[in-house]
Amino acid sequence: MIYFNGMESKITKGPTELLFEATVLGKYNVKYFRCQETGFIQTEEPFWLEEAYSTAITKLDIGLPFRNELLRDRVSKILIENFDYRKQFLDYAGGYGLFTRLMRDKGFDFYHTDKYCKNLFAEYFDLSDFKEYTSFELITVFEVFEHMANPFEEISELLKLSNNILFTTELQPQKPLLNINDWWYFVPEIGQHISFFTEEALSQIAKRYDYNFYTDGTSLHLFTKKTFEKNPLIPSKDSFFIRKAKKLICGYEKKKYPLPESRLQSDWEFIKKRLA
Repeated sequence: MIYFNGMESKITKGPTELLFEATVLGKYNVKYFRCQETGFIQTEEPFWLEEAYSTAITKLDIGLPFRNELLRDRVSKILIENFDYRKQFLDYAGGYGLFTRLMRDKGFDFYHTDKYCKNLFAEYFDLSDFKEYTSFELITVFEVFEHMANPFEEISELLKLSNNILFTTELQPQKPLLNINDWWYFVPEIGQHISFFTEEALSQIAKRYDYNFYTDGTSLHLFTKKTFEKNPLIPSKDSFFIRKAKKLICGYEKKKYPLPESRLQSDWEFIKKRLA
């Protein structure tokens, strides 16, 4: 491992180590650094972002509809069980506004904002429609943290909107990351993922702001001023008999009505090869 003193960690301001170099957007040789204290990985200063955001939603993000459906059901339960679900919510950097539309369809008073992408599905329910400053019960920030060039600056802006931030970003896997091919989440083909978090890095961010931090240990996380007796992101388990009944019913339905296997993963790999 090569120690490099020319770039400080964007989490701790301490030293980083050069992890590897990789080709971004098919043409730029880019250095990736790891924070020695938290394991947070960051690229060198991302000079290529304007080009990377020439299209806000990339060709590889074909999982967007499926992801929003899953999040709709999961977030609905979290809001009902842990927050005042009758108040207003905001989906920050919400792309085409699909998640806002899905949540409004479920009865939640959600609004949308995204400075890079046109609001197609939640027009008239946009942050820009508020004439005065509004504080939201909670804001959702999905697949945004990995895009942050300056995490603390951008998170500070989020905290002006709410004391509760529910967000997704993939935590680094436990295996060693020694080159760009060791983890699919690097996706150098699109050039937009430039910050890669560990649980320790997110925990340190929360401490700096004096917030509580909860995580499901994989991809869903919460910064909040609230304190919960149990982790609100870990769903409660059904009893043994209910789990057994669900398994039997599910097995019966699959046997009687076999469904074709999803093409999402194979399509993603196909597009990735085309982009390369």
